[in-house]
Amino acid sequence: MNLESLRDFCIALPGVTEELPFGPDTLVFKVKGKVFLLTPLDGSKTQFNAKCDPEKAEELRETYSDVKPGYHMNKKHWNTVYVTGSIPSETLFSWVKDSYDLVVASLPKKDREELHSATG
Repeated sequence: MNLESLRDFCIALPGVTEELPFGPDTLVFKVKGKVFLLTPLDGSKTQFNAKCDPEKAEELRETYSDVKPGYHMNKKHWNTVYVTGSIPSETLFSWVKDSYDLVVASLPKKDREELHSATG
């Protein structure tokens, strides 16, 4: 995984927008206006913050040295993941999808149905 493949994966998800609300150095992905992933644009190494179920967040941190409590985020609900090659890309993409799904699940029913109808 690199920044380009991360971006491509995120924007392919239904209802996703990308923004730079914190300035030109942090790319933010939202679904229906709610953040599900942030990634810095200024570093040479790919990393991202993703929302995570609190129990799973702890488990991932204990299992993978490249998963840390969310940098500048609620550390109970967010992880910062450093992409070093030690974790397979498929696993990383599944965590991104989990983050997206958590945010979608918290949306009002109308918004969830709208996203569902957009995917067919």
